[in-house]
Amino acid sequence: MKLTTAVLAAGAALSLTTAVVGAARLRQDARHQAERNVAVVARNQLDWLAQMSTNPDPAKLWKPEDMGVEEYMELLKANQLICTLSLRDRLGFVRTGHLPFFASMVMSSDVCRRYWHHFGDLRAQEAEGDERAEHFTRVLDQAAKNHPRAQPAAV
Repeated sequence: MKLTTAVLAAGAALSLTTAVVGAARLRQDARHQAERNVAVVARNQLDWLAQMSTNPDPAKLWKPEDMGVEEYMELLKANQLICTLSLRDRLGFVRTGHLPFFASMVMSSDVCRRYWHHFGDLRAQEAEGDERAEHFTRVLDQAAKNHPRAQPAAV
């Protein structure tokens, strides 16, 4: 092989390596930006839930017509817990296979089960088209249905 051919081949290999590393870096940057966006949106939602669940004046404006303000504020506290778990799951802080355990723990709370009874269908609609959110919703729904107090009493 001539020296010029070897230099050209080495230059091409270096260019290809640089392009591959650059593309990987761009993908990683895009993933990190998406995670930051999820965290910012979740922070906004959690801040709103904190306001609504502690201050009856704005809660009155948003509560369903058939629900009292105090009940609505309690359900929003439950939603805050569920949203926090959802964020942890979305960012990868819930290890594979552990989500059913966490969902069971969340649904051991009466207020969380009441929240799910009232708003679980809405969460399922919001999750449509997002595979991870759909999975999260299915797991929480199953935990709510499997909780002993959610079962009809045996005769």
